[in-house]
This record gives sequence, C-alpha cells and structure tokens, in this order.
Amino acid sequence: MHITLLTGEYPPQPGGVGAYTQCLANALVARGQRITVLTIQAGSLLGLELGSNEPRLCLKLGQQLTWSHRCWPAIISALDQLQPTWLHIQYQTGAYAMAPGINLLPWRLRSLAGRPQLAVTFHDLLVPYLWPKAGPLRTWVNQRLAHDVDALVVTNAGDAAQVQQWVPRPPPAHYVIPIGSNIAVAPPPGYERDAWRAALGIAPEACLVAYFGLLSPSKGAEQLLAALAQLAQPWHLLLIGGAATAPQDVAYANELRRQISALGLTARVHITGHVDDSYVSAHLLAADAVALPFRDGASFRRGSLLAALAHGCPVVTTYPQHPADHRLLTDAALLCPIDDPVALRNALQRLAADPALRRSLTAKGRNLAARFSWAQIAAEHERIYTITTQAPDRVASSHDGGRPN
Repeated sequence: MHITLLTGEYPPQPGGVGAYTQCLANALVARGQRITVLTIQAGSLLGLELGSNEPRLCLKLGQQLTWSHRCWPAIISALDQLQPTWLHIQYQTGAYAMAPGINLLPWRLRSLAGRPQLAVTFHDLLVPYLWPKAGPLRTWVNQRLAHDVDALVVTNAGDAAQVQQWVPRPPPAHYVIPIGSNIAVAPPPGYERDAWRAALGIAPEACLVAYFGLLSPSKGAEQLLAALAQLAQPWHLLLIGGAATAPQDVAYANELRRQISALGLTARVHITGHVDDSYVSAHLLAADAVALPFRDGASFRRGSLLAALAHGCPVVTTYPQHPADHRLLTDAALLCPIDDPVALRNALQRLAADPALRRSLTAKGRNLAARFSWAQIAAEHERIYTITTQAPDRVASSHDGGRPN
C-alpha cells in the first residue's frame, strides 16, 4: 500500500506535528508500507520518499508556495505523479500558518477522478485565522475538512467527544489513536548525567526542573516562571526548545524573556533553543522533574508529555479536561489546577522532598508511556487504511482494535 502523508511542517523544521509525522512514517515503513511525505519548505512542495536510509527527495514543485488554496495545483500534480492509495493530512492550523487552504483541499480533491482515499488526523481542534471577526466560519472550515474525508482520526477522548458534535451532515468514520513520544530515549554517545548537568552550570545539590516544547501561550510557561520566582536557590529551570514560528508565538517567547529578566531569574533559567532529538533526550534525563503547566489541561495529544513520561521524569502538569485522560494520569503525574503558580510551586516542592514519590512517578510514567508505542500506532493506522467503513457516525478506539464500535 502506498500512503502519502501531508504535513505543514517536517524536520528539520521544528514542531510537534512534523516530529509526529516522521515517527509515524518510519513506523509504517518498518511494517512494510510505502510512504511518501508532502510538505512545503523554502517555498516549494517537496515529496520525500522514506525508506531504511535517509528520506529521498522524489519531487519538488512550485516556487513561493504557501498553504493557501494556491498550493492546490502543486499538491494535485504531486498526487498525479505519486498515485498513492491514501492521502493522510496531518492537521494543526498552526502548522499551516493559520491558513485555511488545507481545510478545503479534500473538497477540491473529491471532484477529481482517480483521487486517493482521504484521511485527516486532527492534532487539535484549534481553528484557522481567515480574517478579523470571521467567527463561526473558522469552525466551519474545520468541520468542512472533517466531513470531506473518508476517515477521521483524533488523538484523545476529549477531541473525539467534540468532533461528534459536528453534525452539518453525516460525518466519516472516526478513530481515536493516541500519539506516542516523539523523542526516543537516546542521548548522545558517552552521555553522563552528572557531566551534562555540570556543563549546564547545575550544581549537584540543585533541583533542575525542565519544560519541553515550543514556547506558545497554550503551554503555560509563564506560570512556571512565576512558580520558580517563589522558589529560592538551588532551583533552576531548563526550557528545552524555542519559539514556534507563528507571529503570536514569537511575541510570546519574547515576552517570556522579558519576564525572566524582570523576575531576576536570568541566572537560574537556561534556554536551549532548538536542539536535535539526542540533546532533548539528554536534557530530559538530566532533569529532576518536568513541569508542563498546559493552560488547556494535560492531554495525550501532547508529545512533550509522553516524551517526559517515557524518559522516566517525574511530571507535574495541569488537570486534564477529559475524565479519560484524568484517569490515566492520576497515578503517573502530579496534577495541579490551571493558571495556579502557587499550586505548581507546591507540587515541585513536594517532589523535591519525597524520593519515594519520585521513584513511583518514574515507574508508573514509563509504564504508561509504553502503552503508546509507535509500532501499535502504525498498526492502528494500517487497520484504517485497509477496512471498509460501514459505521460513519461512531467512534472507534485504538484500545478496541481501531474499529468502529
């Protein structure tokens, strides 16, 4: 089977959707599938064929392309050349520069003869920009994307519940497939934890809290700065990653830097910027805890959360909004309210004072992360690609074999 994955970002571009697409593509290749990736880089639509070695550039189309509807001819030309069985869109509006072109692409493709089967994975349900005061139209274009495909994937129970409320017409088959960690536990050769911490300027007795992910308002890093300001030495914060590319995210990252200076935290906050996966792994292994104060609540659509759990990091994060996510995380992480730096501070202090709690969270977090292996995730995708959907109004879970229930 030939599957083409369309994504708004792909390594070496930073971003969680790109990292997810790379992990999924490699896992599908390992299972014997033929995989190509379509993405725009430096203004051209690139087709990358994946195999056992490095991705091979198999096509390059257009110049000065963006993710507006003007990229459609290049995508259609690419599909004509590649002739995939499935086109699977990896969707998050931020990865497509908040533009709606990809939202309406399946509508355009459905009018063409010989089109591939169409699927979309919603990595979240945030809406594109369109224009000021676009209002309900922003939600409508996401609904349009959902209803013009043959199969729809969401990554968590909360999004599945929301998608089921989109009822302009009978929707396609829905599937819930959780994501996995996009960072393997694989630090650079010769890694030694104490030496790595010393290179960061972290004394042996210091408590090092890590935050992992692109800096954006939904991830609550400003709450972590406020908590750190209430913690005296020897507490340090390691921000692993850099700003996302959207203008509002760049502005947010700049504001965080101003807050670091205003709070007198310059000597205790260490910002890595964008680093490769092995360095992310090393940083996570060097940390005493990971704090992820998501402003929309913890969720298993967050690759950073799963990466921290897989690395055995004791995790402090915010209460999930959906009961299913809450049940899974209750024993594997310390949970605190959203937008509550005092509760965040208290949770970090509790971790520092309780070695037994840290050991328990490490073991339970690793066990939980192991449930979301990429081999299983790839197998669930294969089931979607091979079954004929007969129950379009039902939601299937990867825990019941990925079939409509």
